Amino acid sequence: MPRNLSTKRRSADLSVGELAARTGVAVSALHYYESLGLIRSWRTGANHRRYDRAMLRHVSIIKVAQKLGVPLAEIGVALQALPQDRTPDTHDWKAMSERWGASLTERIDKLVWLRDKLDYCIGCGCLSVKNCPLYNADDHLGAEGPGPRRLDPDPQG
Repeated sequence: MPRNLSTKRRSADLSVGELAARTGVAVSALHYYESLGLIRSWRTGANHRRYDRAMLRHVSIIKVAQKLGVPLAEIGVALQALPQDRTPDTHDWKAMSERWGASLTERIDKLVWLRDKLDYCIGCGCLSVKNCPLYNADDHLGAEGPGPRRLDPDPQG
């Protein structure tokens, strides 16, 4: 969205320091988010970064999604789908959270499985155990390569 590059500040705009203070996110993290396209700024005539107030909500979405374990790439896809002409609202959040819900449920299921098997197994592939009589008899999973195999069967994981 093109912005007026005059040096006159509008009351709704925030400097990078103000955005950092309001969100509790380091300036360097804001710059990183911007480099990934997760948030956007515009420049004044004096080349100072300015952020629309809507970026407060974007940064909040990023932080909540990160706490849920959503990768930044997925967060970026979700933020790209948001309307550019307004601050994200509860309807927007609902759409994003529905997208992330299945992935979160899958991760929870894996963690529950691991917790329940923790006394017996470290994920089979066993790293140093050649034979696990409970889950990897005769080290048959060792032929698939190093690392845990039952916890994360997807080699691209």
